[in-house]
Amino acid sequence: MTLVPVMMWTVWGALVLCLVALFIYRMNLTRDEDDQIILDDSFDNIKDQQAAIIAKVNKLEPWVRSFLWLVGIMTVVVIAYYVHDIMLQLNLIGH
Repeated sequence: MTLVPVMMWTVWGALVLCLVALFIYRMNLTRDEDDQIILDDSFDNIKDQQAAIIAKVNKLEPWVRSFLWLVGIMTVVVIAYYVHDIMLQLNLIGH
């Protein structure tokens, strides 16, 4: 096995691990989020907590989208590499 597939799989694996870590972190943030609207002023502290959770999740979303794109692009690169390699082995394309 050459260095190229090892590096590709390493980069792909690292990106997937980062994406999974972001998903787990976001899941932990949102587990305390309420699905109801609080209208009474006596619950201002709960409103503030919910607003803080939403702010953290909103700050995290661009990172999640970026890593989703990176994982998708890297997946396409890995597939293209192996398709190219198969085509070379079958002599369908020249070196």
